[in-house]
Amino acid sequence: MKQTVVVIPTYNNAATVGNVITEVLGYDLPVIVVNDGSTDATTEILNRFTQIQIISYPKNKGKGHALNQGLQAAESAGYRYAITLDSDGQHFAHDIPVFLKAIEEHPDSLLIGARNLASDNMPGKNTFANKFSNFWFRLETGIKLADTQSGYRLYPLQKLKGIRLFTRKYEFELEIIVRAAWRDVRVANVPIEVYYPPQEKRVSHFRPFHDFTRISILNSVLVIIALLWYWPSRCFRSITKENVKRFIRENITHSPESNLQISLAVTFGIFMGIVPLWGYQMIAAAILAHFLRLNKVIAVVASNISIPPMIPILLFGSYATGGWVLGKPITLSFHDISFETIGQSLSQYLVGSIIFAVICGITGGLICYMLLACFRKSKRAIS
Repeated sequence: MKQTVVVIPTYNNAATVGNVITEVLGYDLPVIVVNDGSTDATTEILNRFTQIQIISYPKNKGKGHALNQGLQAAESAGYRYAITLDSDGQHFAHDIPVFLKAIEEHPDSLLIGARNLASDNMPGKNTFANKFSNFWFRLETGIKLADTQSGYRLYPLQKLKGIRLFTRKYEFELEIIVRAAWRDVRVANVPIEVYYPPQEKRVSHFRPFHDFTRISILNSVLVIIALLWYWPSRCFRSITKENVKRFIRENITHSPESNLQISLAVTFGIFMGIVPLWGYQMIAAAILAHFLRLNKVIAVVASNISIPPMIPILLFGSYATGGWVLGKPITLSFHDISFETIGQSLSQYLVGSIIFAVICGITGGLICYMLLACFRKSKRAIS
């Protein structure tokens, strides 16, 4: 507990912030409140508490900015953990021990309070938004969580030190857990209670159109980064001598699949790795391989032919193949660039990439089949 501080961001929650602070102080933890440009009586209420640290600025800058200010202050003060909760009264201070117990069992984790999404007073839009957020978080990190949107959290400050975030609004809470997971910080849920007052008494500063748009844009950026950097780098880190032996043993030498089935998966994987689905090749390969009843693991591994060092070769091969098929030159001129020349070059690349993918896929599959025929005893496929 001596290593933990409670951070409470607040904006125009004069009706509830006082009670929230009073309840939190009952757990003998230091408190930092960030007054995010409140224009109601929040400032006067905060000044009544002489035992808390107040960070205040005149202009509202968003919840993400307020959280960032509080977390930075906590880290600078030497705290190891910061528990954050909202000031609107929906979080209960009696759940603080839940976080403290969980962090004792798994030090330096990032813990997110998991709400009961089936409760009677949970707004329907919150349930949908949370499921939507959970889906994208899993796609970006591979981690399955029951709740990714709750603001009741425990942050391991030292583990997050140095992370530069893009966002300063509501989407801050999504970005920070994704970026933490990319740093191999354990991200997990702990059960909490939550209170949602009747609709007529709710105070929310969430702007559905603007904030949902910002969150959608953030997810698009994070997915692209995950597909182009996080997942490939994680794949490379997993390439150890033991993992390679296990992969060969489970999917090739001791696989119940025939040489033809394995070769078809390689063919398909190489094809999917070259076709112009940049950033989505592995996902598309896995999904389509499932429907085609091909070995998904082999198909995804083979689709990694589009790793960064190979990209220039694949791009040139596709463009050159398109020029050969369409009877066009394979040289690019940067002196006469127009929408017409860009369109012609793009069409040449798209046509060529499909044909080049087919040629490379078939070639790779044939080579694989011959190698399997030489070094692996044929096994009867189990249907």
